Amino acid sequence: MSRTPMPPQLPNGSFPASAAETLGLSQKQLRRAGIVTLSRGLRLPLHSKGTVAEHLRGYTELDPDCCLSHGSAARIHRISLSMALEEDWRIHLARSGERWKPRRRNVVGHQLTFKAGEVMELDGVRLTSPARTWLDLAQLMSIDDVVAAGDSIVVEHGENHPKPRRALATIDDLRAMVAAHPGMRGVRKARLALDLVRVGADSPQETQMRLTLLHAGLPEPTLNHVILNEWGAPAVWPDAAYVKERIALQYDGRHHGEAVQYQRDIKRQALTERLGWREVRVHYEDLLGPRPEVVDKVRRARFTRRELASDARKIGF
Repeated sequence: MSRTPMPPQLPNGSFPASAAETLGLSQKQLRRAGIVTLSRGLRLPLHSKGTVAEHLRGYTELDPDCCLSHGSAARIHRISLSMALEEDWRIHLARSGERWKPRRRNVVGHQLTFKAGEVMELDGVRLTSPARTWLDLAQLMSIDDVVAAGDSIVVEHGENHPKPRRALATIDDLRAMVAAHPGMRGVRKARLALDLVRVGADSPQETQMRLTLLHAGLPEPTLNHVILNEWGAPAVWPDAAYVKERIALQYDGRHHGEAVQYQRDIKRQALTERLGWREVRVHYEDLLGPRPEVVDKVRRARFTRRELASDARKIGF
């Protein structure tokens, strides 16, 4: 005999078991193999296609005094995480004030003190704001990873960019968050990282590229620079640039090996060089090891450009 089908209003994500009757679920249906128990009183349809926020929403619905924080809030905001936190899928729940920490299966509980505006609602989920999430993460990550997290929060691109983007918060917002919690764990690291946060990096690898060059003693490249064509229209958007030497740095992620993307990269490089710039393509492997190859690539490119400029001056150009 076939089973009674699940009600169509079953949520795409987690939900409190106490909401079963409202959702049209019988207790028998609630115990089906197709619905898993995440934690005490919390259920998730096995084949749910919900977003991260929808999957985690039930945790805050169960307890109105709790909010998602740290890595869980970062995933919803799409804030860059360290490799260790990326691999840690435990749920971070925080409760404000002097009450006890949340305790549940697969949950890391936190007892935190929040100021006005540091907890918000997004897609029906209560969670810490981007700036507060960044400060909470500072105690769990290295300075470079905290910089990358900050970059991912403040990144924005104008309307002349192929993919315009608005910042989750500004550098001033991060600075205000640090100032508001002078004695908090991790705040000294956040303060140091704040001096290195910049607007314009689209990925943690782009941040790593910039920091690697800085750590090697090279000048800091410019982010969000746009190369214009002969008619003054935006033509190329390098990930970073040495504007004086007209060097464009392009970080090629692993998807750049795909055929379609490869052809786009070839056309972009040809256009960049036709406009009088030198393109330096940086791969993931160039950022690794005690002597990252990106440093030598950029040094060689800068030396070559300076030599060309010197030769041009000697012959009167």
